[in-house]
Amino acid sequence: MCRAVAGGRWQSNHVQSTDQDDHRRRREPNRTIKKEPLSSLLSSIPFLSSLSLDSSFYFFLIQGEREKERERAMAGGLKWVSLAVLGFLVVIGGGVALLGGLKDTQLLNSWNGGASRRFLREATVNDSASSPSPATRSVFGAVEDPDAVASTVAQTIVNSTNRRSLSYLSSCGTGNPIDDCWRCDSDWHNNRQRLADCGIGFGRNALGGRDGRIYEVTDSSDDDPINPKPGTLRYAVIQDEPLWIIFKHDMVITLKEELIMNSFKTIDGRGANVHISGGACITVQFVTNIIIHGLHIHDCKPTGNAMVRSSPSHYGWRTMADGDGVSIFGSSHIWVDHCSMWNCADGLVDAVMGSTAITISNNHFTHHNEVMLLGHSDSYDKDKSMQVTIAFNHFGEGLIQRMPRCRHGYFHVVNNDYTHWEMYAIGGSAAPTINSQGNRYLAPANPFAKEVTKRVDTEQGVWQGWNWRSEGDLLLNGAYFTPSGAGASASYSRASSLGAKPSSMVGTITSGAGVLSCKKGNEC
Repeated sequence: MCRAVAGGRWQSNHVQSTDQDDHRRRREPNRTIKKEPLSSLLSSIPFLSSLSLDSSFYFFLIQGEREKERERAMAGGLKWVSLAVLGFLVVIGGGVALLGGLKDTQLLNSWNGGASRRFLREATVNDSASSPSPATRSVFGAVEDPDAVASTVAQTIVNSTNRRSLSYLSSCGTGNPIDDCWRCDSDWHNNRQRLADCGIGFGRNALGGRDGRIYEVTDSSDDDPINPKPGTLRYAVIQDEPLWIIFKHDMVITLKEELIMNSFKTIDGRGANVHISGGACITVQFVTNIIIHGLHIHDCKPTGNAMVRSSPSHYGWRTMADGDGVSIFGSSHIWVDHCSMWNCADGLVDAVMGSTAITISNNHFTHHNEVMLLGHSDSYDKDKSMQVTIAFNHFGEGLIQRMPRCRHGYFHVVNNDYTHWEMYAIGGSAAPTINSQGNRYLAPANPFAKEVTKRVDTEQGVWQGWNWRSEGDLLLNGAYFTPSGAGASASYSRASSLGAKPSSMVGTITSGAGVLSCKKGNEC
């Protein structure tokens, strides 16, 4: 993508304006009983001693008494076993009740990350209160090693608690720091702007419209790119004030011309099924603080040679656009999150002309050739300060190359799931620094396309000095990453934007990549 036209393809003289504790078992004191032979006891009784009884009579009585003793012993043993089982069930029931009581508290507070910590603290306090002391825990004679049984029961309770916690946190406790920040809040639709505080990576400071009012799009039309109607998406994005833009209902928006965004805007598709497709798509040009979240962006086409409004006070002539899904041009503090993107005329996400402070996260990319271009040209030195985080994305079916393709700058590729490519996954030219950490790379069946990396149009003697590294990546089906460079710590520090999770967690972390199904009153 090369369109180094003065003013970024604007041809106009206008100036463009620029988010159970008390229950204790009672134990009888130990009593010592001196046992006498039964025959002595019987002969001491006057009545019986006066009788001429042979030894068989005494044998019969002795045997009967022994049978009764055995029955009493068995009854006692069964009693203790029954009590032990009953105690086990009571403890388990108490643990379930404890978790149930805590769940509502966790739901209300987990958006700020404090609920999990409070949940653990409360569970610890209640566990210690309800656990019997060692003196009351042992039931002598019931089992050979009561302490071992008690330990097993305690571990069972802990394991049950852990499983319940993981089940509850299945949508927001995945290890994905963005999603863990907000997805477990069932009241998300009333707390939409808190999303802006959940950013990570180089684009983590993108505010979007966090500090502005919420604007609801009610009209899917785009009839007049110069004078857009109130209620349309175009009308909302060109305003000078910060806005958090949401959608009243599902809609498909076919844009006649590029949707040129003004600064401090969030487009938030949560709660509606919103597609931008079949026409022009989104342009982020010479602006700052943009968040694009929860949109289907696909089948974007080249448009242009037309007048387009970019603010309430400016419109101008636009030359032909390339047909990118999201084009980031000379802009900073940009965050593209949880979008599903496919089949556009040029790139799905391109960032050029000195753009920086960008995070591209939690997206699902499919069915496309040149997925992502980061850097305008090999000769454009202003891109040397570019910093982009690519995290938690799923690069899926039907992709060919550029995931991403980098020039100059510093790029942190972290905890992504690469399940498909036909040529290569990560490429570059002009000495970019690429820091690949904790990703999962699954190579295609083609034996000639196993390499993750590609140095584009560059001799080996040149690219051997570029800082490209793979750290903790999972390489599958013959995939291999070709590293290079001396590994200068200063270089990689500029290409490090967050702590990578182990690659074994990638499947869980990226399980929600793409547009989420969010319904009001429920977790996303």
